[in-house]
Amino acid sequence: MTTPTHCPKCNSENIYQDGLNWTCPECFAEWNPEEASVEAAGTEDSGVIKDANGNILQDGDTVTVIKDLKIKGSSSSVKVGTKVKNIRLTDGADGHNISCKIEGFGAMNLKSEFVRKV
Repeated sequence: MTTPTHCPKCNSENIYQDGLNWTCPECFAEWNPEEASVEAAGTEDSGVIKDANGNILQDGDTVTVIKDLKIKGSSSSVKVGTKVKNIRLTDGADGHNISCKIEGFGAMNLKSEFVRKV
């Protein structure tokens, strides 16, 4: 087993060992290096889209925005706590993997890392 030097989630160098697991204080990721190597060899990118808490998202789910999101080309923003109903999962190359309609804003794409499942 090799000693990890960076967080696998945010690539931070500020990590520490807590028992068998390693922890990143910046993004709060916890991982076991032995299990991480098994996952990397197996099915790392299985096409599953997860929210900010790690819950698996599906078409038709309702999610809540967890961070103020500025809208490109507009002076307004989507506020924290905005509920988004009936999402559609897409294969966005730019990281925007949720297609939805938000009341007052219209159709737009979101990144799954900025929402949580209701």
